[in-house]
Amino acid sequence: EDLLVFMRNNRVDEIIVAVPWRDDGEVHALTAKLQTIAVDVKLCPEEISLGLPNLGYGEIAGIPMLKLSERPLSGWSVFAKGIEDRVLATLLLIGFSPILLLVAVAIKLNSKGPVLFRQKRYGFNNNEFAVLKFRTMREDAPLDPGVEQATRSDPRVTMIGKILRRTSLDELPQLINVIRGEMSLVGPRPHAVKHNEEYAVVINEYLSRHRVKPGITGWAQVNGFRGETQTVDLMRQRVQHDLYYIDNWSVLFDLRILVMMLFVGFIHRNAY
Repeated sequence: EDLLVFMRNNRVDEIIVAVPWRDDGEVHALTAKLQTIAVDVKLCPEEISLGLPNLGYGEIAGIPMLKLSERPLSGWSVFAKGIEDRVLATLLLIGFSPILLLVAVAIKLNSKGPVLFRQKRYGFNNNEFAVLKFRTMREDAPLDPGVEQATRSDPRVTMIGKILRRTSLDELPQLINVIRGEMSLVGPRPHAVKHNEEYAVVINEYLSRHRVKPGITGWAQVNGFRGETQTVDLMRQRVQHDLYYIDNWSVLFDLRILVMMLFVGFIHRNAY
């Protein structure tokens, strides 16, 4: 009642009603009184107290709906990124073909075993696929079920493998994954299946990385979050960079990351 008196004696343009929606009787009583006055009335959504994301409101069958999450890429965006990936990956594969050949020969001369290494990773929508890399470890290296990350002076890594890891040249075969449609040039880096399962338990938003295809490089990598992650906090920071990329994707953002990769992404102190 005091508010109604104040509104009649003062210029009021807008009123926001912020009360719990579960008190529906109070909400109806307040809005009924306020609608008798020439003023804009808005009802504050209760989800702000629940910590839920708010991407705006939509409408289905005439009923307003709160948007909690949206598909990162849809419509034209999917088409544009698909063209970007396949065209650039094909050109890069052709351009790097002499290097690919030299690396393959060096691996064969340095140690016994296949040139390429295949490992299961989680991709788009948590679907498994076989990621391709140049083999950088001895063929007789023990297969640890925990998929231990490579560390500095790791005895499993071959002499050529150390060079490939430091320069990220071991990732070049993933251009084939991109052409196949399993990966993108830019996106969250795919982690080993075992690591995915471990980090998904301790980092709430970890699995949100799989809303887009994994990438050969990404926003986290060009910002220094690559290689060995010794603490959960380091992985959490990597995840936050990945989620920022997903929420802000554009073709120009992809090109920016690829250009940054040329200057800061190939060699890093944590890559070994």
